This record gives sequence, C-alpha cells and structure tokens, in this order.
Amino acid sequence: MSIDEYILQHIDPESDYLKALHRDTYVKLLRPRMVSGHLQGRLLKMFVEMIRPKQVLEIGTYSGYSALCLAEGLKEGGMLHTFEINDEQEDFTRPWLERSAYADKIKFYIGDALEIAPQLGLTFDLVFVDGDKRKYIEYYDMALEHLSPEGYIIVDNTLWNGHVLQESHTTDGQTCGIKAFNNYVAQDDRTEKVILPLRDGLTIIKKKV
Repeated sequence: MSIDEYILQHIDPESDYLKALHRDTYVKLLRPRMVSGHLQGRLLKMFVEMIRPKQVLEIGTYSGYSALCLAEGLKEGGMLHTFEINDEQEDFTRPWLERSAYADKIKFYIGDALEIAPQLGLTFDLVFVDGDKRKYIEYYDMALEHLSPEGYIIVDNTLWNGHVLQESHTTDGQTCGIKAFNNYVAQDDRTEKVILPLRDGLTIIKKKV
C-alpha cells in the first residue's frame, strides 16, 4: 500500500456523486489529471468550513469537481462564483453542477474571470485559482484587489510536478508562469503565504489587514 492509498483510506469518503463525476471526467475529457480529486476536494471543503466565506471565487472550473467541494463547505447564504474560460467545457460541466445538491450555491460563468469577476461588484472572502498558469500573477493581483481584509487565496499546481526546479532557461510557458508567480508572491509583503506539498503543490495565501 502506498502512502497516498493509506491517506485516502483514512479520510472522509468520496460521495457517490463525486465518484461518478471523477469517472466521467476520465472517460470523456482531455487532460483528466486536471481534476482535483478526492484528497484535495476534502481539503477544499474543510478550508471553506474553517474560513466561513460568504462569497467565493474560483478561476478554472474544468469538470466541476473542485467547485462542488467548495460549495459543499458553504454555510447558508454563501455563494460560489466559478469561471471557466473554455466554452467547449460548458456542455459537460454545467449539468453536473446544476444536478448537484449544491446547485443553489453555485453561479457558473463561461468567460475570462479577469474581465468578468471585477464587474460583479463583489468582495470575495476566498479565491481558488486553478486556471491558465501563464496568467497566475494576473489572477493573483485581481483577486487581491477584490479580496476582503484577511481573506484567503488558494492557488493550485504551484510545484508543477517538480518542474519549478528546472533551470531558468526553460521555455515552457506554464512552467515559467508558475515560477514567476511563486517568486512574485514570495516577495509580496501584502500577504502571508505557505506552500503545501499536496498533490501538485497548493499555496495558501492570506491578505494582511
């Protein structure tokens, strides 16, 4: 038994609905490894329960797994605003969100969060970033501008399967974007931050008052 298998056997179980979504993601979508999965999903739910946000922003819906986990943790009156820039994703994802037990806590947008989210006129208490890695700094600055005092930003894939250790001459745009983001955030005195070596790296960022 691997340590990952051991962990999954000793945390809250995955619901039948999430299991079905995970399976459908692998059967029908390209790059199914992008799905958050059981461990990260339970962690996101718990973060929401700990932070108790009223308004949550997610950048990068993909198949909707992480959105459902974020919405699951919301208290009465909480709302998740989740953005997917790839319009070809809508036919798969929207039915999974709308048929779920948390449909009334989710607003699903097709479009660029950098353009649309600021127009909502909302202040977010929690932002989950899992979109285009080349735009991570832009997402971060936008999120910080619309984040409540002491609000949180959670950023996925910040260790990028170890590729962040590659020499600086790498030309891969995604790797370069994540490395630039990590350096940018590390030097930003507007926030506190810590990187968790969970799955592909998860950075937890808190806005200073």
